[in-house]
Amino acid sequence: MLKKLYTIFLEHPEVCIDTRAINPGCIFFALKGPTFNANEFAVTALEKGASIAIVDEEKYVLDDRYILVDDVLSTLQSLANKHRKKLKCPIIAITGTNGKTTSKELLYRVLGQKFITSATKGNLNNHIGVPLSLLAITSGTEYGIIEMGANHEQEIAFLCSLAEPDIGIITNIGKAHLEGFGSLDGVLRAKTELYSFLGDTKAKIFTKDNQQNLLELLPKESQNYTYGQLDSSNYTVKFISAQPYVSVSVGELIIESKLIGDYNFDNIALSIAVGNYCGVEMERIKDAIETYIPTNNRSQLIETDQNSILLDAYNANPMSVEKAIHNMLLIDHTHKVLILGDMFELGTETEREHISIINYCLSAGFSNVYLVGKAFDLANNTEYASFPTNQELKNTLKKSPIKNAFILIKGSRGMKLEEIVKLL
Repeated sequence: MLKKLYTIFLEHPEVCIDTRAINPGCIFFALKGPTFNANEFAVTALEKGASIAIVDEEKYVLDDRYILVDDVLSTLQSLANKHRKKLKCPIIAITGTNGKTTSKELLYRVLGQKFITSATKGNLNNHIGVPLSLLAITSGTEYGIIEMGANHEQEIAFLCSLAEPDIGIITNIGKAHLEGFGSLDGVLRAKTELYSFLGDTKAKIFTKDNQQNLLELLPKESQNYTYGQLDSSNYTVKFISAQPYVSVSVGELIIESKLIGDYNFDNIALSIAVGNYCGVEMERIKDAIETYIPTNNRSQLIETDQNSILLDAYNANPMSVEKAIHNMLLIDHTHKVLILGDMFELGTETEREHISIINYCLSAGFSNVYLVGKAFDLANNTEYASFPTNQELKNTLKKSPIKNAFILIKGSRGMKLEEIVKLL
């Protein structure tokens, strides 16, 4: 069946899992979820122009345009791996607690300066997104970049078995998805499943030169390269400043990015190192980094009539929040304000981690701090203002607006803190 399906895929090399995004001739995979069964929508997909519908319930097979399989998801994953085995291009896998998507986007632009490059769209980095990303790579692609996310152990190992990467990068290890991993050690074990796969295949690994916990676990069988500020690194990149945009130097070459926050230095250095290794000239790397502008609530600088706002409301965990707060210390402004939203998926560590962030704000000397969400509200035992919901903060901002400030907005995606911007 898989051989037959792959032949069909080569004739119709586009897959879709959403009837709202059907393109003529695509193959529709009827996936199931906790609250939906896309088998029910297979007929709609065909009516909208799909060539074939892959289903796993016989009652939905109405004619020869339907292909019945045991399980649609596993079929999608198997098809993706079969396609990957046919591809000639190197696959670069990127995982880590923070910086995966920004690093992927930067590297995509750097390699795209010289090579035909494909990369994960958005953050399609899970057991569904990775197969879709692999199937989007064409035979003419010269480099494929696959972002890998995980919220439990063995997930990265499984994604590696699908993507079979040639080059691997773990951006960093921090406290995120503790609900699924259980502890920081669990995060470390999960992310370094990438190292286990790469070690077995004697592949190439890039590691930040100050990530000691990762450097100690590098497999001896792989080809290991370091990047960062150390002169002893394979690829040395120096941090210059972040006022507010990050600028770096490589030898005499100065690169001035449109990325805000000193924490983005790591993402920039990674893209420089891997791009350099792959043969992209430094002037082209410089152009790629300097013309990249982040979107989707990731470290965006927004100027309103009243304030400057650093909007970083796409995601949040203790590591990324601390880095964002630390970066605010470096910003040269007389009136700084922090608006911090709850960090999700921390499990039993939720209260402790939110208290830790509050204490970090206190120790850093910040006085203008607004805490948003149930977790922060419960953890707050200070003079900082806290609000169980966004609406309560909005009500306060309408009555007492913030003016002439540099404002950090940071929180988990589910907090929807971007809604506050219009009041600032």
